Amino acid sequence: MHQYLFFVGDFPIRMYGLVLCASIFLATGTAYFLAKQDGRWHQHVIDIGIYGGFAGLIGGRLWDVFFFDWDYYSQHLSEIPFVWQGGMAVQGGIIFGVVAGIIYCKLHDIDWVEFGDIVCPSILIGQAIGRIANLLNGDAFGAPTGGNFGIIYPEGTLAYKTYGAVPIWPAEVFEGQLDVILFVLLLIFRCTKHARGQVLCLYAMLYSALRFGLEFLRGDYTEPFLFGLTSAQSSSLIFFIIAFILFIYCGTATKKIPAKNAASPRKK
Repeated sequence: MHQYLFFVGDFPIRMYGLVLCASIFLATGTAYFLAKQDGRWHQHVIDIGIYGGFAGLIGGRLWDVFFFDWDYYSQHLSEIPFVWQGGMAVQGGIIFGVVAGIIYCKLHDIDWVEFGDIVCPSILIGQAIGRIANLLNGDAFGAPTGGNFGIIYPEGTLAYKTYGAVPIWPAEVFEGQLDVILFVLLLIFRCTKHARGQVLCLYAMLYSALRFGLEFLRGDYTEPFLFGLTSAQSSSLIFFIIAFILFIYCGTATKKIPAKNAASPRKK
């Protein structure tokens, strides 16, 4: 882990912020490629990436503050903007970013469901790179492994402050690697015969299932929230059920997109 790239005087340039920004830029670039390949709306991708990125940062922070660590921040309100301490919830970032994208699409007469089907795999690229930021910063960490294997975080990180010099599960590394696998699975699904909205629903289902499972290894937010589940597991379960229902609904209520068109350019 390496929290600081260099210092400008006493001001630190943090790897967390740089890698997080890189995740937004690279996810936007991937979305542009996918939209350009499809032949529709690629000229809007950069703007949506900017607005969605800012909204995602705000949403990720607020979700973490209010759902994961309100007991602390309710007593330290001035620290809510201190994003460099870590504490950016992926689920909140996705929700706020998607809402910003939907608003943009509505204002520019873009079918946001079809646009989402085209570009949503790129979100997983952003998430995978974002987990590298968590690793470098020493947050979003796992629980102790109970053996002589795992990651030992250095002093100064939240993980070390929580567990000390003991091996813990590399939960953020696992998630980053599995995000790449989900990215590929979504690309494969886009090349099959599917209905409008099903790629978006499948994204929500796959990531929710991934996050639900990995929460059993997490060691940062372990307090039960609902029926013995953590807050992230509870929200993941809700998102999965909703996305599954919508996936079935889309498959029965809308016309299927032929597989041959899923990877070929289309006219506007």
